[in-house]
Amino acid sequence: MSNLAEMTGLQALQYALDNDDRPGIGRTMDFTLVELEEGRVVFEGTPTEKVYNPIGTVHGGYAATLLDSACGCAVHSTLAAGQGYSTAELKVAYHKAMTKNTGPVRAEGKILSRGRRLAFTEARLTGADGTLYASATSTLILL
Repeated sequence: MSNLAEMTGLQALQYALDNDDRPGIGRTMDFTLVELEEGRVVFEGTPTEKVYNPIGTVHGGYAATLLDSACGCAVHSTLAAGQGYSTAELKVAYHKAMTKNTGPVRAEGKILSRGRRLAFTEARLTGADGTLYASATSTLILL
């Protein structure tokens, strides 16, 4: 099956995972989907100087993007074919600064609850050693 419009959210994400088919933001910020199950996803990336802010650390937008992707795709994995979603709210807490020396990070997102119109998710951004760099909660509207 290659027509994404006819796939469920889980099928579309599985297709992307199997074919290293990253959307533009994944290519731009160099992160990728590495784990997938219904209601849970994991993205991995390695921050570099190209995502630094002016004070010499990784910009908060890098963490927020990975966390938003993890929260959103956790919901995406539960969608019926033709169904959509959008982030209504994202709250990010930054626990520790990242640098180019941080190494690979993982953003794990999972659904806390999902109704007919709204879903609530959470995500954690951790290093290979388990260090928590950022966390997020999100409210998403189902379309």
